[in-house]
Amino acid sequence: MNVLNFDFTSQPIADIKKEVICGVVGSGNLEVLVSPLADSDNGNRSKFIIDTSVTGFDHIWEAVLQDFSSRYAVGGLEFKVNDMGATPAVVSLRLSQAINILEEESHG
Repeated sequence: MNVLNFDFTSQPIADIKKEVICGVVGSGNLEVLVSPLADSDNGNRSKFIIDTSVTGFDHIWEAVLQDFSSRYAVGGLEFKVNDMGATPAVVSLRLSQAINILEEESHG
């Protein structure tokens, strides 16, 4: 397995205390686990840990995650992604779903 680590600057998300899981680990899919960063002083930072079976696509991961961090307020969150060959579109979809679930659970 290939493990990638990325940190991005992003607008801070509202005070989130819960953890969220979205998606499934399976062929062409991925699982996203979202939790608050342990270091609360980094409210403008988002962290991504990608565990993937695919090698050689680090630059694609970085571009997709940078775009996601720019579109959503995800500062203060850590994303752990368990990937089994998902396409960039599926990655974006799962990350967006995870944020939607997180926001629904924190407001509901």
